[in-house]
Order: sequence, then C-alpha cells, then structure tokens
Amino acid sequence: MVSGIDAGSSADAGSSAASDSSAASDSSAEAGSAAASGSVAAGDAASGPGRPGTAPAGIAALSLPYQVVAAVALAVVGVFACVHLAMVFLHVAPSNTLTKQHGEAVDDWVYPEFEQNWKLFAPNPLQQNISVEVRAEIAAADGTRRTTDWIDLSAQDTERIRGSLLPSHTEQNELRRAWDFYLNSHTDDHRPNGLRGELSESYLRRIVMLRLDDEELGGTVKKIQLRSATRSVAAPAWSTEKTDTEPAFRTYPWWRVTAADRPAGATVEAAR
Repeated sequence: MVSGIDAGSSADAGSSAASDSSAASDSSAEAGSAAASGSVAAGDAASGPGRPGTAPAGIAALSLPYQVVAAVALAVVGVFACVHLAMVFLHVAPSNTLTKQHGEAVDDWVYPEFEQNWKLFAPNPLQQNISVEVRAEIAAADGTRRTTDWIDLSAQDTERIRGSLLPSHTEQNELRRAWDFYLNSHTDDHRPNGLRGELSESYLRRIVMLRLDDEELGGTVKKIQLRSATRSVAAPAWSTEKTDTEPAFRTYPWWRVTAADRPAGATVEAAR
C-alpha cells in the first residue's frame, strides 16, 4: 500500500513540474516578443515622423547660422537677377517714361559688359543703308596741304564681305559698331556725352586712321572729317512703291589727328 501511494505521489509531482516548466517557457516567449516590439518602436521613434532611416538634406542639413547665411545669399542672388533682367529689358525696350527718367542709370548698368545690339519690339525693320565716308587733309613733303576726295569706308567693308563664305567679324561689325557707339554718345550738335563720348571719338579716329594707312595719299594725314550718307532701300521690282534712293549727307566737324590716333609704327615726326 505504501508503495502504491508513493508511486502516485511521484507521478503527481512530475506532472506538476512539467506544468511549471511549460509555464516558464511561455513567459519567456512573451517577454522576448515584448522586447522585440519595444526595440522596433524605439527605432521608429528615433527615425522621426518622416521616412524611416533618412537624414535631412540640402540647407536643412546645415546648422541654424549656416542656414541663415545660405538664405541671405540666395535672396541676394535672386534680387540681383531680377534687377539685371529689368535693366536689360528697359535697355532694349522702346522709349518710355521709365527710360526717359532713368536712362542714364540703365546705361551705366548695361554698358559695357551687358551691351545689347538689338531692339525689342522694333516697329519697323531697317529701311535705310548708312555709309561712313572720310576725307583727309594731307601735308605733302614740300609743305603744301590738300584735301582728299571722300573715301567710302563702308563700301570697302561691303566689297570684302561680298562673295566671302567666311567674312571676318571685324569686316562686318567694327566700323558699324564704332559709328553706332559715336552717335549714341553724342548730342545732335556733335557734343560728347561725358567720358563715353570722348572714348567713342578716340576709338573711331583710330579705326579711320587704320583704314587710311592702307591708302596712297601722298603725304601725312593732319586732319580727318567724317560724313554719313543715308540711302533708302529701293523697293523690290514687283512693288509699285516709289522710293527716293538719293543719298542724304550729314557732315561732321574736322578732327585733328594725334600720335595716339595713328597706327603702331608711325614716327613721332609724322605725328607733329
């Protein structure tokens, strides 16, 4: 009897131990699951509300002082771009109230770095050909002086360009641009508008003297005089329009030639 009772007690004790072991295993599994969930939650919290695992980029990645500096720099660049576009627009736009009141400020901003050689909203295409002509006062070796005939400098450029597959930029634009520069920097009575006017005169004289250096004039050039010849473009053959193509001349004052106006290599004696 005693043996039976002991065997039954042993069986009950083994069953109780197995139950306790199972419970302990379940508790360990629950604790591990809870720890894993807590780790994931902590990772999500560290990543912030945005995309998980991404760091700030661009200006946002900078410290606050550097963000302020970058914002100010961008604002300055934006303002400069807007002012530049406005100035260039006023420069190429037709004459208006703003350009009449602030034309000098616009020119100071545009010239010489941002010069534009075209007109926006031009109401009519060019319908005239303008030629630049020159004549010179020559001092001969015997001391006598004479005045040459008019020499068409624009015609010389046209002759070099016509038929050329690759005409040079100088032949196409040097004289024309210099003449536009002179006209735009002088008053109607040929007075220069400040330093730019004086600079345009010097530039134009040097170009003219370079051209005359290729001519056989029979003496030393002492003075030069320029004139413009404006001719209307003839109407096409199929048109019934009548166009007067006779040239209209405008003569400018005589200029005394200085040593600085002469091509390189001129002697001091020739400049006197």
